[in-house]
Amino acid sequence: MSAQVTLRFHRHLYLGEQVDAAVKALGNFGEFVLREEPTHWVVEVTCATETRARRVARELGNHALGRTIQARRAEAEGASA
Repeated sequence: MSAQVTLRFHRHLYLGEQVDAAVKALGNFGEFVLREEPTHWVVEVTCATETRARRVARELGNHALGRTIQARRAEAEGASA
């Protein structure tokens, strides 16, 4: 039996390439299905248990946010140079 958690990353807040990079970084910890909606990047996380799926989903969210912040900071620093 497996469990699934769906995450929705708003396009105005998250960079799609950083969501993709986060999925790749955590690829060994679960199964991921990515899709695009008009306003969100959607990631379905599937793991063996509900506890594991929630934990991996939280880590994915943190990773995607951190990568987006770093990318936006680097972009802003490049624009001011």
